[in-house]
Order: sequence, then C-alpha cells, then structure tokens
Amino acid sequence: MDVNVAHNARVWDYWLGGRENYEVDRRVGDEIIGMFPGIVQIARDDRQFLARAVTHLAGEAGVTQFLDIGTGLPTANNTHEVAQRLVPGARVVYVDNDPLVLAHARALLVSGAGGITDYVDADAHDPDAILHAAAKTLDFGRPVAIMLLGILNFILDTARAEDVVRRLLDAVPAGSYVALTHPTHELGGAANVEAIRHWNRKATPPLTCRGRAEISRFLRGLDVLEPGLVSCSRWRPAPDRPHPPEVAQYGAVGRKP
Repeated sequence: MDVNVAHNARVWDYWLGGRENYEVDRRVGDEIIGMFPGIVQIARDDRQFLARAVTHLAGEAGVTQFLDIGTGLPTANNTHEVAQRLVPGARVVYVDNDPLVLAHARALLVSGAGGITDYVDADAHDPDAILHAAAKTLDFGRPVAIMLLGILNFILDTARAEDVVRRLLDAVPAGSYVALTHPTHELGGAANVEAIRHWNRKATPPLTCRGRAEISRFLRGLDVLEPGLVSCSRWRPAPDRPHPPEVAQYGAVGRKP
C-alpha cells in the first residue's frame, strides 16, 4: 500500500466525508473537485443507489445472498447492513484487493445475528478466484445478487470487463441479479473528461469512462429492471427526492432469466 499516491478507495472516502484518507488523497480529491465539482454528488448518489438497489433485491426480489465486488471503505448503509435489516439471515461476501479496505471491512462490517458476512482478497480482473473464495460462504445453487458498483471502470479493456461479467453470471443460477454503476462522459460534459485524465495521471488505479452502448453490453442477456440504464441518481429515486438531477454515473439492475 503506497500512501504517497492517491488511491481510489481513500479519495472516495474523502468525498463521502470519511476520515480514512491521507493528505495525498485529499489533495488529489480537491484537485478533481476543482475541475469537476459534481464528483462529490456522484459519490453520494452512487452510495444511495446501493441502498435502494439492495433494498429492492433483499425485499421485493427476495434475494438472500450478495457478492459485493469492489467494496470500498466502509461508510453508512453498507450492503450487509441494508440486506440484513430486511433479511436477518442474509449472506454477504465483500471483495476487494486493497489492504486498507480489507482491514476496515473485517473490523467494521460485522454481520448481524443470524447472517453471515465474509471478506475475499481478490482482484476484479480474476472472477475465478473470486468465485472460488466466495463459494465458502455463498451457495451458488441459489440466486445471488452481484454488486458491481464503480468497479468495471477499473477494467480498462471493455471486452475483458464484459468477459468478467459473463463469467460471474455463468456461475449463478436463473433468478440472480447484477447491480452496476459506471462513470460516463455522456452525462458529465467536458469537465468530466479532463478530470478523468487528471485522475489517471495522479492516482491509482487508472479508470475509464464508458457510454451507454458499451455499458449496455454488461447487461446483455439480462432482464433489465425499470427504469433501465439511467443516471444512478434517477434509478428509483427516494420519495423525498422524486426528480433528482442527473449525475455522470449510469446505474442499472438486471435479472438473469
């Protein structure tokens, strides 16, 4: 873990108001904010999307198992907390390859009574390793919700990212789900383009934005839930925020038929 280079999980934590970040993360985070002020709202809307998606999946959809890849640093309304409020016996496996994230996950993401929460040290580029480790906790004979929030953008080659999603989906039965968010230039304007370039020069890991057509490839073969692939702020928004502004982050949930 190089604390002299800004890291995505820590910068994201800074944008969300957390304290598990270093001076270099705050400096680069502030530089990005100066270029693209909307990034803070994207971070918040992405987190709120997670809560709404998991609420639907654990509630109306009846999913009791979650594979959360690219966990990020713990904050409010983590996947297991939202799921286990609705289904106390829900099983959740968090996956990340950052030692700081995993240390905090093990310390803070503690399962509720009756449920199970586990942690896997693996890279999103290696779905086979993820599935092998997660099988110790999850029953892949029953539906699983695969959470891919802000993670496929770190797999720079679109064909490889699509292959990762396919391999994950091949391992789960019909009735399983994929929930994803992904940054885009289509909703962000020119400032977002330069902000991503700056990020890739100053921070790690590098990331890429994709458009609707490319992101739709990750949902191929799935029944995409309404309202489809939209700005994540507008995916089934909360009643107290019925018409939120668009943010430069797509979100969607799809069901494996």
